[in-house]
Amino acid sequence: MSSNFISKGAEGYDQFMGRWSKRLAPVFLEFAGAADGERIIDVGCGTGSLTFLIPDRANISTIEAIDYEEQFVEALRQRSSDPRITARLGDACALPFGENQFDRALSMLVLHFVSDPRKAVAEMFRVVRPGGVVAATVWDTFGGMPSQRIFWDTIAAIEPSAVARRCAALVRPMTFPGEMMDAFAGAGLQHVTEAMLTIRMEFAEFDDYWLPLINGQGTLAAFLSTLPNGIPEQVKASVRQAYLCGQPDGPRSFASVAWAVKGTVPMQ
Repeated sequence: MSSNFISKGAEGYDQFMGRWSKRLAPVFLEFAGAADGERIIDVGCGTGSLTFLIPDRANISTIEAIDYEEQFVEALRQRSSDPRITARLGDACALPFGENQFDRALSMLVLHFVSDPRKAVAEMFRVVRPGGVVAATVWDTFGGMPSQRIFWDTIAAIEPSAVARRCAALVRPMTFPGEMMDAFAGAGLQHVTEAMLTIRMEFAEFDDYWLPLINGQGTLAAFLSTLPNGIPEQVKASVRQAYLCGQPDGPRSFASVAWAVKGTVPMQ
């Protein structure tokens, strides 16, 4: 099953979104839970923001960290010194494990990138034992990420060819209220609950906002280079004005919201 996440490697991810996933991970883990002795699968582990946090919260038995991107898996392996953590390539929509193998399946910032998120939820359900927990979180890309909308709304107002890209970036599967809840209930999970998780995205100055945005994950830099002469500069200047909002350049802080859902695998 393919992924629509466009990777520029572990370093590119860490510079762009990885620093915010590290902030989201403890909030999500507080919601999702972890207990001593558990076998846990981290579906879509990335470079390990959640994976490395779990052993700090509970004396777990093992963690299987799965990701579709080989560079992320290799980076996690190199960074890990915990023998309980195993990182391997894997597809969220076809997990390489049998049924009832885990006590808990966790997925952070993944379901809005897989081609069939309901299949991914069904797979997490399949590999978790009866009574175990499945939990996931995704960004509220449409209504909960003002730092991203500053860019997309600005460029779409300047360049008509960016409108479709804005829609693709902001309107993603599983990112609207109740959408993940429906998928979890449809998979057969019980006691399904939803929460909004909020962190702050903080930038030291405009360049700290702009450069990772266009040079991190995805193809924005390449897209900007295809625009007519003067348009990329106009976009940057307009986004900078929105960032500054009449104030001197310097730190800015934006609230960012993620949806989180968890449910229990029924007892057989």
